[in-house]
Amino acid sequence: MSTISVFDMTGKQVSETELNDSVFGITPNEGVMHAAVVNYLANQRQGTQSTLTRTEVSGGGRKPWRQKGTGHARQGSTRAPQWIHGGIALGPKPRDYRYELNKKVKRLAMKSALSTKVIDNNMIVLDALTLDSYKTKTVVEMLKALGVEGKALIVTAEADAKVIKSAANIPGVKTAAVNTLNVYDILNYDKFIVVKNAVGKIEEVYA
Repeated sequence: MSTISVFDMTGKQVSETELNDSVFGITPNEGVMHAAVVNYLANQRQGTQSTLTRTEVSGGGRKPWRQKGTGHARQGSTRAPQWIHGGIALGPKPRDYRYELNKKVKRLAMKSALSTKVIDNNMIVLDALTLDSYKTKTVVEMLKALGVEGKALIVTAEADAKVIKSAANIPGVKTAAVNTLNVYDILNYDKFIVVKNAVGKIEEVYA
């Protein structure tokens, strides 16, 4: 097992902890990570876009002119797609973009993403994340003490209302509990900040 430094909220190293190599130490598989990201983004789509076809737009029930003898091209209805205000040909309709990934692929993608953060030295372990009140300033000062610049994902073992609300107004910072963790967020945020007890929970789920 590999080890990683553990810091407190002031940025001071207080100990080290072991990481399960079967979760945080595998060779990342870019293919399955890509598949997981595409799956996540597809599942976020609302799929509510809709256009009107020639049968749905109003007007144009009668033939605009007789078939022959006018010199114009023959037309059957002003609702046809070639007319202004006509229906849309082959336009989008509401649909569900959701689909499921194989469980083995999901697990491998998650472990690959976690291992990527360790390999790139972008994983920070906190001994604890305890907030006495809803205070954005406390989280900002913690990030500064840890030397975090850019986007950061803060992961707790369980959903913590104080952590969630205190970090909500910080640009580029997102919070997540272990049960809501996904590959897209892990890869999308520069720093992966995880509380020590959350590390253990991640290993329980994915080891």
